[in-house]
Parts: sequence; structure tokens; C-alpha cells
Amino acid sequence: MNNANQEQHRTDGHPVFRPIEPIPEHTDIAPYYLHHPSDIGSVLKALATDGNAVTVYPSGSDTFQTVRVDSVSQQTQSLVLELVGGAPAPAGPALFVATPQGNKLQFSLDGEWSAVDGDPSLVRSSFPKECKILERRGSARFEAPLGQYYSAVFVLDNLLYEIPLYDFSSGGVGLRASPADASALRVGRRLSKVRLELSDNVVLTVDLEIRLCRPFKSFLLGEQVQVGCRFVNLTAPMQNELKRALAQFEKGRGRR
Repeated sequence: MNNANQEQHRTDGHPVFRPIEPIPEHTDIAPYYLHHPSDIGSVLKALATDGNAVTVYPSGSDTFQTVRVDSVSQQTQSLVLELVGGAPAPAGPALFVATPQGNKLQFSLDGEWSAVDGDPSLVRSSFPKECKILERRGSARFEAPLGQYYSAVFVLDNLLYEIPLYDFSSGGVGLRASPADASALRVGRRLSKVRLELSDNVVLTVDLEIRLCRPFKSFLLGEQVQVGCRFVNLTAPMQNELKRALAQFEKGRGRR
């Protein structure tokens, strides 16, 4: 959802914003979390660059207000909010919800604000402790066939990794990593020249961006980490090869 969908204008020219609903407690697509300050700073900077409207739900209140992220400092791990429509900053803790690039982003701030250069429309706060992100699933995913080993092979920090692939789609792949391997796989990190074995006769070399890291327990393997990645800069020939592999998977496996 972009700002044009969020913003309407009254006859006096002042904007009126529709609220963005928080991420539901139970969804069919699990959200993931950012905890590292550099990752949190990156998503907040994206909000500032795009000018996304952010809906604020003050704790203990049934009202909402709208703000925008004015600027972000990675050095001081702080952000500056622009208060839209002359409303004051929330008096206490509050939930913040935005929809950058159609995905849903949610975080909480404790309400400890400081003024910015005497401008009443701007307030500063420390980074949130975590950000919760719910991505749209834009394409069907297909599980790797049982009894066949498909993998992603790449070099990271001068170490060679070979991680099993458990599903893939036209938008990305899902990997199943051990906790030891997953320790280097941080959300937001890019993996270059990854060799993907997607079927017996389809092998692609692609760049991936890690979008999700979520621990789970496997009955057979014990503690594992689900690593969700999206393709970055796929060429036309690679897209054609991927479509061919997807067609093969669709014949043999069900969609997720």
C-alpha cells in the first residue's frame, strides 16, 4: 500500500489518513523480527526515504494518530518523527504500524521523546528494540520432493556453506539450516553467487537477500532454523530456467 491509498484530502486541504491495522495475533504467514540495530535502522531509513505514513496506536487508548519518519541516525540509534496534523506526541508507550512496499511493519516505542531544534512538529526517540515484519506472499511456494537432496551452496566470510533447500518460488527460496550455520545468516544480509540445485537438471547461480530467520524444531533433525531468501536481480535466462523448474515441481508436489 502506498501513501496515495492511505491519504485523502478534505476540502480545506489538510490530509486525513486511514489507519493501518496492526499485524493480527494469528496469521497464515508468520512474521519475522529484526533485532539488530543496523537492520532496524535500515527499515526505518526506508520509511523516511519513501515518506510512508505511520499509524500510531497509543497504549490504553482507542484512538490513533499519524506520523512520518523524518530522519534516522544509525550512529546514535535514534529516529525523528514528524507529527502530522498538529497532534502532540503520544504521552506514553505506543504501537507504530506502516506498510512499506506493501509489507506490514510494526514496532513499539516507550514514549520518551525529546524536542528537535525547538520544532514542535518533530520529536526524537531511541530505536525500538525490535521490528516485526509481515511480508506479502506474492507467489506460490513448492516443497522440494522427499527423498531428493536439493541445496544452496555459497561462500560467506571465506567459509563454504551447503544448506538444504526445502521450498522455492518465483520470488525466492527457503533453506533449512543448522543453528551453527544460521549464526552467520542475518536478516538483510546478501548472499552472492549462490549455486541452487532446483531439480535434477536445473542449476542456477543467483544472488539472494535473507528476509527471514526463524528457529523451529524438526522431529528428525532437532533444532533447525528456517531461512527465507528472495532473489536479487534475476536475469531473463534465469527467470526462464526458474519457470521450468517450477513447472516440474508443480507436477510432482502440492503448493504451500
